[in-house]
Amino acid sequence: MSHFSSTTALIVVDVQNDFADPAGSLFVPTAPDILPFINATIAAADEAGAIVVRTQDWHPEVTPHFQSSGGIWPEHCIGGTWGAEFHADLIASGPIIRKGVAGEDGYSGFTVRDPETGVESPTELRALLDEAGIRGIVVVGLATDYCVKATAIDGANIGLETTVLADGVGAVNLAAGDGARAIAAMVLAGCTIA
Repeated sequence: MSHFSSTTALIVVDVQNDFADPAGSLFVPTAPDILPFINATIAAADEAGAIVVRTQDWHPEVTPHFQSSGGIWPEHCIGGTWGAEFHADLIASGPIIRKGVAGEDGYSGFTVRDPETGVESPTELRALLDEAGIRGIVVVGLATDYCVKATAIDGANIGLETTVLADGVGAVNLAAGDGARAIAAMVLAGCTIA
């Protein structure tokens, strides 16, 4: 894998039990198949001296993000629970960016959005990458049609050369074809799908 250098960051999106384990509340069916690829990609990034950043959904018990409070999602990745933990098979390294901590929609690694007002605010990710002199990102993780898409598009929109590794992402597909539509949206935004 030649995607990495010291000015590239690997963003590993939300490889957490609720998404990556069959017992999770929002299990992505292809997650077990892509985990070995994600781990190999992490190893390649480490070898090339690239930064590896993991994003982590980390919701409170009550949030407008959840169906129980009017949102679209079942409860998932509640901070401090098994569901919010990284999958045991994931090679854990690098800084962690938590999303949705105050009940926001935490789709992108770069921003969170208030589910009632729509107001966006930044996470620590951009500052971390800027401080490290990062010019490009490679994105893997879960799920293609939500957090991967939002993270990749935000990365491209702030001028980072953004590559999404197709073998390292998996879709929820709430509606048939959501994953494919997400790939098309990322390409339209200037991301490279490799």
